[in-house]
Amino acid sequence: MPRKPNPELIDDEAPELTDEWFRKARPASDVLPELFDKAAAQELLKPKRGRPFSASPKEHVNIRLDADVVSAFKRTGSGWQTRLNSALRDWLRTHT
Repeated sequence: MPRKPNPELIDDEAPELTDEWFRKARPASDVLPELFDKAAAQELLKPKRGRPFSASPKEHVNIRLDADVVSAFKRTGSGWQTRLNSALRDWLRTHT
């Protein structure tokens, strides 16, 4: 027996999708050029894969640090590697 819909969960602004809705549906490649200019539609449809390009990418290195140094930075919470990077950058500014 189907459950009765909860009237508090019925949303008139976002109704349940029906077979009729799916029959009328059109691909984004057909609809977007009508909503935006052709160039903008092409840009929106272009697949975006991987990490975004960075003008100054980080360099991956393996480094061995004393356990107390690493644990002190880790205790500061999320973002500890960024703070460690900033500490090294500050050191470089003061030690030419």
